[in-house]
Amino acid sequence: MEKRFIQLSELSEVLDISSAQAYALVRSGELRAIKVGGRGQWRVEVAELEGYIQRMYQQTKTFVAAHPFGHDQSQAG
Repeated sequence: MEKRFIQLSELSEVLDISSAQAYALVRSGELRAIKVGGRGQWRVEVAELEGYIQRMYQQTKTFVAAHPFGHDQSQAG
């Protein structure tokens, strides 16, 4: 059976970010997560992580389209 939730340590490994960055993503609400247990440990649903990754791909695509790499052809001389 595949896991439904992952810990923040796993999240940071998947995204190759620091644990502080993973914590900031869930605390800000940018990546939905839940707190479980008496110690309130964060868990991220794998489906939420996949949705976040897809949103980041779309945001990156939009950014690249608005800020193309290279010279502005209208200013080429």
